[in-house]
Amino acid sequence: MALILCLYEQEVCGYPLSIFFIVFCTLGITTVALSVLVLYFRYFLRFDDDLATSIYHTFVALCYLTPILGAIVADSWLGKFKTIIYLSIVYAIGQVVMAVSAIHDITDTDRDGTPDNLTLHIVLSMVGLLLIALGTGGIKPCVAAFGGDQFQDHQAKQRSTFFSVFYLCINGGSLLSTIITPILRGQECGIHSQQKCYPLAFGVPAALMVVALVVFIIGSGMYHKTEPQGNIMLDVCKCIGFAIKNRFRHRSSSYPKRMHWMDWAEEKHEKLLIAQIKMVLKVLFLYIPLPMFWTLFDQKGSRWTLQATTMDGNFGSLILQPDQMQTVNPILILTLVPIMDSVVYPLIKKCGLNFTPLRRMTVGMFLAAMAFVAAALVQIQIDVSVYNTYIVWQFVSGLVKYSLMLSWPCMARNRCSIVESRNSLEPGLQEIYIMTKSKLRSIYIFSDPLLQTDDVMAKPEQGANAIRFPKHLFLLISRATFTITNGANTCEYSREFGFGSSYTLLIPSHFVWGPTCSESISGVEDIQPNSFHMGWQIPQYFLITCGEVVFSVTGLEFSYSQAPSNMKAVLQAGWLFTVAIGNFIVLIVAEIAQIEEQWAEFVLFASLLVAVCVIFSIMAYFYTYMDPAEIEAQFRDKDGTEESDKEELQMQKKDFVDHHNEDDEAKQSKM
Repeated sequence: MALILCLYEQEVCGYPLSIFFIVFCTLGITTVALSVLVLYFRYFLRFDDDLATSIYHTFVALCYLTPILGAIVADSWLGKFKTIIYLSIVYAIGQVVMAVSAIHDITDTDRDGTPDNLTLHIVLSMVGLLLIALGTGGIKPCVAAFGGDQFQDHQAKQRSTFFSVFYLCINGGSLLSTIITPILRGQECGIHSQQKCYPLAFGVPAALMVVALVVFIIGSGMYHKTEPQGNIMLDVCKCIGFAIKNRFRHRSSSYPKRMHWMDWAEEKHEKLLIAQIKMVLKVLFLYIPLPMFWTLFDQKGSRWTLQATTMDGNFGSLILQPDQMQTVNPILILTLVPIMDSVVYPLIKKCGLNFTPLRRMTVGMFLAAMAFVAAALVQIQIDVSVYNTYIVWQFVSGLVKYSLMLSWPCMARNRCSIVESRNSLEPGLQEIYIMTKSKLRSIYIFSDPLLQTDDVMAKPEQGANAIRFPKHLFLLISRATFTITNGANTCEYSREFGFGSSYTLLIPSHFVWGPTCSESISGVEDIQPNSFHMGWQIPQYFLITCGEVVFSVTGLEFSYSQAPSNMKAVLQAGWLFTVAIGNFIVLIVAEIAQIEEQWAEFVLFASLLVAVCVIFSIMAYFYTYMDPAEIEAQFRDKDGTEESDKEELQMQKKDFVDHHNEDDEAKQSKM
């Protein structure tokens, strides 16, 4: 017991020792395979781009909707400590279910590498995502508020720094996840056939979560655990409901007006509770425009990742996968948060500028809008560089591949007579072919009979390259080496293919085995590789991250500082609820707008955020900052004074009654 007390009182650099256990727990919670989720939907469950984006944002919205439930459970029933433990277990189970859902061998009865019963995988994945949303959403408001509870009154500065460190840890876990999970996904694993290893990408974060939970439990004896103060949310709802009902009853002008509509609850509820609700409602009203920021911010995990699949990820010795591009965000977070706290904010203060939290948040919203303008410019360049695939027939003779653009009347008839010229095919050859409109087909003249193949019409998925020998098609990433053999001899052919291209490799009839055999193999480019470099996404990531630092970190601290003592987790949940609404807005706007051009959709979202930014700046101008502790103390002093007056009055009444009884007794004895 003495050891626990010693650890509880121990501080490291002015911080409670217990904070470090909470920070480690935060790392485990945020190490989730979110970066590969949209690709899992797109390429494993075979959803299209729009459905994959919709399911992704629905899941993210649920992750930020369930904090309301977590806050109610923590503040009213279990307390923050037990809530974190129980919901962490739910979270870990969800990740295990997700890992199981990604094992293709479960239903791959024909062992071709493709699940035969996608319905089972979809159901398992949805159950897993629901458990993860319930777990992580319930933990989110509790961890930040629980960390804030560890500080005493004289550690206000350390508490303020804690929220920056807390956000650093969130992004540290996100960085680990964004780097590791795409690498794990890129591995090939399986029992009967080797496929992308999504089970490993989901399973490793589950293991890390279990480790983080164990470490968090080890620190149990050091924590300052605030006991739950009853069902505060129920009390709040009852108080607000009574105030509205009472105001409606006294709507007549004959009744005197009150300063605030919540004052109509004074007949039934304590003035302290009413004052606390007023503080919460004041902040929640300010939250109304905030979801639009998250509408843009969370698209970096969906639309921006899909945008990266159409770009060139070759950084020299480093080849980035599309989902790894998201590592730019947490890397910049880890860099910018200390710079902002140690350099930028003090410098602004030294210049005499009052850069209040709400002004910081306004600047953050504007920077996020500019990030989407940058994303739109990138998308325009991508669209310009995309190869037009409407060359419908190609002819191969020897080592030369000839292309023929058919006229529209020929395409409309679906039957064309093709006569070779003396510069290409054998003289006098004439063939008639039946064609399908908008098909890309190759005809190999040197084969007998003529060989026809349907070529790739669109860029391959996930930035892969489609490599075709006349009778075989391979999907490969970046550099590939082919081994050609006839049993007795072998020949290796290597080539860099870039990202998103399609090639036909031709082995000529005069092919000779030997050291220089690969020189006679010729490659013909059917679809150009992605020519716009992935590095051009860095400016939009830089802008969105700058916006996140001055918006989100500030918002977390603002939510805690403006919350009454018994509603810290509730207001944190309200802050996270704005993230959920923002993700629902993505679905609504994208569905209503029905914009075919991606760059135009980016511009639309940027325009909406600029408009909301103006509205929020006006609301922030009229906001008055509060000190909840001081307000609560005033009401407690008043209540204490009133109680003292009541007790004194009761004593006076008692003395008067006792004195009156004594007089009556004296009179009776005289008689």
